[in-house]
Amino acid sequence: MNRALTAHDLILAGIAVAAGLVAAFLSRTLLRWLAKHAKRTRWSGDDVVVDALRTVVPWAVVAGGVAVAAAVLPLTRTVRHHTDQALQVLLILVVSGAAARVIAGLVRSVTQSRSGVAGSATIFVNITRVLVLAIGFLVMLQTLGISIAPLLTALGVGGLAVALALQDTLANLFAGIHILASKTVQPGDYIRLSSGEEGYVVDINWRQTTVRQLSNNLVVIPNGQLAKTNMTNFTRPEQELTILVQAGVSYDSDLDQVERVTGEVVTEVMTEITGAVPGHEPAIRFHTFGDSRIGFTVILGVGEFSDQYRIKHEFIKRLHRRYREEGIRIPAPTRTVALQQGTVLIPPQRTPDTEPTDLPPAHHL
Repeated sequence: MNRALTAHDLILAGIAVAAGLVAAFLSRTLLRWLAKHAKRTRWSGDDVVVDALRTVVPWAVVAGGVAVAAAVLPLTRTVRHHTDQALQVLLILVVSGAAARVIAGLVRSVTQSRSGVAGSATIFVNITRVLVLAIGFLVMLQTLGISIAPLLTALGVGGLAVALALQDTLANLFAGIHILASKTVQPGDYIRLSSGEEGYVVDINWRQTTVRQLSNNLVVIPNGQLAKTNMTNFTRPEQELTILVQAGVSYDSDLDQVERVTGEVVTEVMTEITGAVPGHEPAIRFHTFGDSRIGFTVILGVGEFSDQYRIKHEFIKRLHRRYREEGIRIPAPTRTVALQQGTVLIPPQRTPDTEPTDLPPAHHL
């Protein structure tokens, strides 16, 4: 300490700290007002930035007030050095946390605004957040006078050992990044695996992909397994798809009438049922002379995979009703069974007085 501490020094230090606190309160009020206006905009990125500034700016102002107070007080060089280091570390931690929130929020905002990128895929958000926090941690160590070169070397050597020990985990991580980068699967898609699992993709994170079945159950699939299996994506390249309904009419039916009536029912279903494709052109294709009927296929258009069950339900009901009104018969399968006359042996019944050798001759029918 170069000189003695006086009341004047304490007053100036108190004024500096108080000014920092008042400035922090005012800045937080101003940022709260900006946050309300940011919510009115269509872009969600400004909400993320303002929310992060509400954390950084007040702490930075308070730290500035404390730094001014420390500069006013007659502190020794060692105390001043430690005080400056503590304030720098505090600012680095606050800025790193806020930067991680901002960048992760912007990444989430971009992915949600682009149809080809996963809106709920947390893998990109988590990787971005970890990278920003790691950089902030290294800067903090450098500020404290700790050399990060040996640490990076140790991390490189240790990272190799960790990579060998966590092969499956890293395989799932890079498989998830590959899946999202190739845009073959995105959250919201309806997929079916060759192993039988199917449902809507809910999320793709660093290790696994979560699929929600139509029964509302969740199926967790490792990313490595998902990348290697055969898969059908019912959402890409287009969400609309066609479904096939098999039907048949009797041989005495007028096929032109059957085609006309069926086409009218298809048009009615496509325009009245939610989830159908109104612009779908009716398509009826006869294909089989069956045992008791002429088989044909009806092609329907649906907006997305889960709509097919409701559309099939309504189409079959309406088609059955129209066929009854038009006199078009849907025959039930019949089978002709031929009986061949032959000889049936009826074994005799034993009585207590009959010996096994006293068997009467067999009766013939």
